[in-house]
Amino acid sequence: MPLFHTDEQTMIKEMVAPLLAEQGSGAIRAQRDLGPETAYSSGQWRQFVEMQLPGLLVSSAHGGGGLGHVEAGIVMEEIGRTLSPSPFLASAIGAVTALGFANDALQARWLPALAGGAIAALAIDEGLKHRPGHVALSARAEKGGFRLNGVKRSVVGASEAELLIVNARISGAVDDESGLTLFALSFPREGVRVESQRLIDGSVAAMVRFDDALVEETAVIGETGQGRAPLSAMVDAVRIGAAAELVGVASAAAALALAYLKQRSQFGRLIGQFQALQHRAAMVYVEIEIARAAVLKAQHLLDAGDPAAPLMIAVAKSKAGAASRRAVQEGVQMHGGMGMTDEHDVGLYMKRDRVLDEMFGDAGFHADRVAQLNGY
Repeated sequence: MPLFHTDEQTMIKEMVAPLLAEQGSGAIRAQRDLGPETAYSSGQWRQFVEMQLPGLLVSSAHGGGGLGHVEAGIVMEEIGRTLSPSPFLASAIGAVTALGFANDALQARWLPALAGGAIAALAIDEGLKHRPGHVALSARAEKGGFRLNGVKRSVVGASEAELLIVNARISGAVDDESGLTLFALSFPREGVRVESQRLIDGSVAAMVRFDDALVEETAVIGETGQGRAPLSAMVDAVRIGAAAELVGVASAAAALALAYLKQRSQFGRLIGQFQALQHRAAMVYVEIEIARAAVLKAQHLLDAGDPAAPLMIAVAKSKAGAASRRAVQEGVQMHGGMGMTDEHDVGLYMKRDRVLDEMFGDAGFHADRVAQLNGY
């Protein structure tokens, strides 16, 4: 299994990197000044659509590129490197993966739309921490469909979504393995209310309230009451996507710190000449490269349908979270007090790291998952 990109995959990076680098941190700075209903840059997303990036994982039969998570991860790393507000993770990775379990009619409705730039949001968590199997939101069956009641939290980009992927409980207690159903809801709709707020990193998340919302039977992904498999596949896909983004965040923060070490003088010398700082910078580099290798291996396993993929995804998300945390903390420290201000971008990367690490399970969650998958 090669832990490097092919020439074709490198071309994707060479196509995406300049596009995102044009705006740099200016994109997230501009987003922070907007209202909580505006989660993404519409102009940048249009450019993504023109480059056919939202359809990377969509099959050619539905108008997509038919590529894999390695290619999607290249895009995610560049998104992290430039702090770009983008629906790519939820729409092009999460929703497309979930719809892979849907019937032909649902796929025909949504996969071409997603490849064409339709925006999706993932409403899967209900508490303050990531626990996708802990589901209290109820789906009560009635003639022709279901009535949904409950709350989903931390739904990124819900205010602009055209498609909402929701896990709900048909039967059983909140932590039961069985009794879950995954739905693909056109959005907005009656009985669903979105309460958005801007997070510390400038991104937008929402609390989504379902108040007797009517959902058609045709919106069910897979089989009623058998939603565990599509849910697990979807969260694993977005976990490895988020891990790739964390690697991008870490890489950019480390690059900013290294550049600062080469220009800041103290006691008549560049601070980059102090051996202690050289050692710390070297350790950050090593941690990032280990995380990047773990992410790439997990992507390969996921694309191959290897049963070891969930374990390696947990390793990669945990390692990427730890590496990113170290990179942003060292970056801020090396900048001194200035690193905490808006004058330097490294503080923006620190804020993004804090939010992104929590999304779909933080480093501690996935370290525990590694232990569980190994039988502990």
